[in-house]
Amino acid sequence: MAERGPDDFRAVAHTLRARSLALVGASEKGRWPGLIVGALRDAGYDGKLYLINPRQAEVFGQKAYSSLRDLPEPVEHAMVIVPADAVSGVVADAAASGVKSCTIYAGGVGDGADEASQRRGREVRAILAASDLRLAGPNCMGAHSFREKLFAYPNPDLAKLEPGQTACVFQSGGTLQFFMKTGATRGLRYSYGISSGNELDLDLADYVNFLVDDEHTRQIVLFVEGIRRPRAFMNAAARALEAGKPIITMKTGATQKSREAAQSHTGAIAGDYQAYLAMCERFGIIRCENLDDLVETTLAFQTTRRPKGPRIGFVTTSGGTVDMLYDYVESEGSTLAAFTSQTDAALRPYMQDEIKPRNPLDVGIPSTLKAAADLCAIVAGDENVDMLAWAAQVPGKRTKTWESTQALQDMLAATDKPVLGFARMTYQMSSEAQDMQKEVGIPFLQGLQPSLRAMNALWFHAQRQGRAPVRPEPAPASDLTPDNLHETLARYGIHGARQTFGATPEAIAKAAAAMGFPVVLKIRSPDILHKTEAGGVALDLRDEAAVRAAADAMLVSARAYKLDARIEGFEAHEMVSGGVEAIVGARDDALYGPMLLVGSGGVLVELLDDVSLAMLPVGEDDIAARVEKLKLAKLLAGYRGRPATDAQALVKAAAALGRFFLDHRARISDIEINPLVAREAGRGVVALDIRVIWR
Repeated sequence: MAERGPDDFRAVAHTLRARSLALVGASEKGRWPGLIVGALRDAGYDGKLYLINPRQAEVFGQKAYSSLRDLPEPVEHAMVIVPADAVSGVVADAAASGVKSCTIYAGGVGDGADEASQRRGREVRAILAASDLRLAGPNCMGAHSFREKLFAYPNPDLAKLEPGQTACVFQSGGTLQFFMKTGATRGLRYSYGISSGNELDLDLADYVNFLVDDEHTRQIVLFVEGIRRPRAFMNAAARALEAGKPIITMKTGATQKSREAAQSHTGAIAGDYQAYLAMCERFGIIRCENLDDLVETTLAFQTTRRPKGPRIGFVTTSGGTVDMLYDYVESEGSTLAAFTSQTDAALRPYMQDEIKPRNPLDVGIPSTLKAAADLCAIVAGDENVDMLAWAAQVPGKRTKTWESTQALQDMLAATDKPVLGFARMTYQMSSEAQDMQKEVGIPFLQGLQPSLRAMNALWFHAQRQGRAPVRPEPAPASDLTPDNLHETLARYGIHGARQTFGATPEAIAKAAAAMGFPVVLKIRSPDILHKTEAGGVALDLRDEAAVRAAADAMLVSARAYKLDARIEGFEAHEMVSGGVEAIVGARDDALYGPMLLVGSGGVLVELLDDVSLAMLPVGEDDIAARVEKLKLAKLLAGYRGRPATDAQALVKAAAALGRFFLDHRARISDIEINPLVAREAGRGVVALDIRVIWR
């Protein structure tokens, strides 16, 4: 048995490319066994297929064996369709008889809180740990391997599709078949369709790693409920990005909260899903919000061309389409190309008198495909256009207009830019329409917003493909302590307001007087992180009496907030007025690693929800681009007559905090500065409240 680390990839080929099979639980009474055996026979699977049924000598007109141990030779893969209580016994038989891999279809094997299920899971894991056996599932529906004609999924209709370039790995077996069937009606064809189930052994990382190396797979579609081994998954995603194979995903759990366990605003705002989004951004993983978008985006990536920029040139047939595109381009963050004067001149003969060509272009319905192709060629030839979108719907059958698509093919051949068709609404595509789409060589998308999101995804991936994602180095040793925290931050260029400390109300009053008024008073307690909620902050105190009274009141309110809170004393900070309050924070996400958060800060930080989260390391240019997309950018620039603030200093401070955290995360798991006040332009930033979670 080979030793395996937690981030190693496990072999998938025995499951998806097996040259010999056994079906355990073969029975004419069972629906799934009958569908699988029928699909294998109809497809012409040319490997050996053994049937296992201890109660019958013959099943489906073929000899049946009593167990895997009784087969005349070991098989490469066993499809195990038996009740949950029988699973561990079959897995033990498989390991003992030299089977390379199994698919377990039953649920109740290691999933859920039921003790019987957990016991079964432990039994199966023990067998796997003592052998080289690999296991798909449990609680799955098997897999389709189209070129191998190995159809272990109970859907014979999908088994009739010709092989293609799209591989699907869904943790929901039922959703898989609906996606694949819908995609097939739009012209998608598949290399693999994999139901990964509860992933007791083989998981998303293993399948993605396998598909990166598969020469026939050009894009990978995932339906994700959870990522079992994040580091292994990121390693596989990095390989896919370097290979230029897009990973297109939909993930459930967007509203899942981790706020209850979070110990800081950074943790509460970030949450599991926001960290997942940051991971997708770093590794070039395309994220779709729903299954319809998943179809459109996957179809868009059927083109192997990638844009050199985000600018879209639209050729449409309707003023209404143009009006809607203006709205949706803004809401989806798409970019309209500005036509050059040469393009304007070339388009004028096609326009009505006195109408200036503009993007999106409305030229009415062209009389022929040649006329449409000529218009598309002009727009595609514009140096300001990075991809072309043509408003067109493939007819259900060949019409006189669509009798020949040669003009469209010639137009496509004359440019190296992505060209896509799009329709205002969804419509059904007949098999003849699918053939015409394939003949033309461009994908025809449906729905304006899904089409825009798909084109944005092409540019998103184009910016990242072929490059290895930046990953943080292992955490170095650190000598950081609470005593040298502020001094260390200052070495990174992060400076706080002048401050002093006092253990009692009397001591802090005298210390504040020595420092100078006005001051902000804050209680210091390792058990009170959100000081405002505990009445632990008082502003603009201007003499000793005011400080002493505020400190006395804080002791009372802190005890009321948390009776057993440890009170170490009080901090008095220089009162900083004016400026814009931001938040910057860094933390170690349990799943995806070090993260940096930047956004609008202050006491309303969670309510405003105006933040951006990025994986570390991250540079100043990236942070500046993120800030520019936030509402915070308007405040920094000077909102409603207020003076502009030092946005550049804020970006530098955020980048510095990211470096600080990477250097010292061996000692801390979370650091947050809220507020980090951006002063007037040229005056820098000041850190008013620094919170640290020590390891």
